[in-house]
Amino acid sequence: MRTRLMLGLLAGLATLAPVPADAQATLAAVRARGEVLCGTNQGLTGFALADAQGVWRGLDADTCRAVAAATLGDAGKVRFVPLTTPDALAALREGRIDLAARNLTQTMGRDADLGLAPTAVNFYDGQGFLVPAALGAADARALAGKRVCVVTGTSNEAAMADFARRIGIAYTPVPSAAFAGIRDDYAAGRCDAVSADLSSLVVLRQTGTANPSAHVLLPDIISREPLGPLVRDGDPNWRSLVFWVVNVMLEGEARGITAATATARRADPSALVRRILGAEPGLGAPLGLSDDWGFRVLSQVGNYAEVYERNLGQGSVLGVPRGLNALWDRGGLMYPIPMR
Repeated sequence: MRTRLMLGLLAGLATLAPVPADAQATLAAVRARGEVLCGTNQGLTGFALADAQGVWRGLDADTCRAVAAATLGDAGKVRFVPLTTPDALAALREGRIDLAARNLTQTMGRDADLGLAPTAVNFYDGQGFLVPAALGAADARALAGKRVCVVTGTSNEAAMADFARRIGIAYTPVPSAAFAGIRDDYAAGRCDAVSADLSSLVVLRQTGTANPSAHVLLPDIISREPLGPLVRDGDPNWRSLVFWVVNVMLEGEARGITAATATARRADPSALVRRILGAEPGLGAPLGLSDDWGFRVLSQVGNYAEVYERNLGQGSVLGVPRGLNALWDRGGLMYPIPMR
């Protein structure tokens, strides 16, 4: 009886054992390769775009750098792989990239049907419409019978179709495989409106038109679009790692830890701040990382506010207010999960 009881207890404890080593395959592959393969946008200002020197800039590009800093100790050890949305999802499923960080909406279908796993949200967005001011449209009902540019294979395409059915209008979709296509179609007058995430529409108006003031955003917001990196399903350690990398940038902002102050803050009176920065042990082993991974992220890439401002905010050509992407205690939705 005592033997059976002991075996039963051991079996129960086995279910609580740490994740087996073979579930950490992505981290092991990244370390063996010496770089993170990051599927990203083919070119979207503020999120991922190669500059004149070939350096990738943007919120998603910096998210990939943060993952490299955490896993390899060097934010520069990233290979950016520019892909369309369908190609990025396929490449991720097939193991050709380690994560997809390209303004991707986290949806049930991508989680439950496609074998992918959402991590943290790094940008709260919503789908809207950009039209020429000359169209005189007060709202999206004015698009009845009009041509609307959309990117195929995205949640935007489906949301546009659902919205048109809901309000009872017919429209002609003008599909394109990538954002660059809808930008060119709109500029050439091949469509009367563009429907996409608001962040993309701001980019289009500011950088893809000759006169931004001649184009207006309609008041309609037709969907919720929580954007963030996706990883493959089946590797919970890697999913957790990417989640906490994004989260530590939010925590850094909430606690005032910047790239410039990270070193000095390792002697902070707060034990939690010291743990986040690796001056005290505790936050590395659960992810298979060294304890200073958070310090590497914050010192090499910066906190969320720093990343946002230089890519999307007042330090960028876009000047997009934080809005929903402010911290929760400043009127937004961003809420760092406790790191303890």
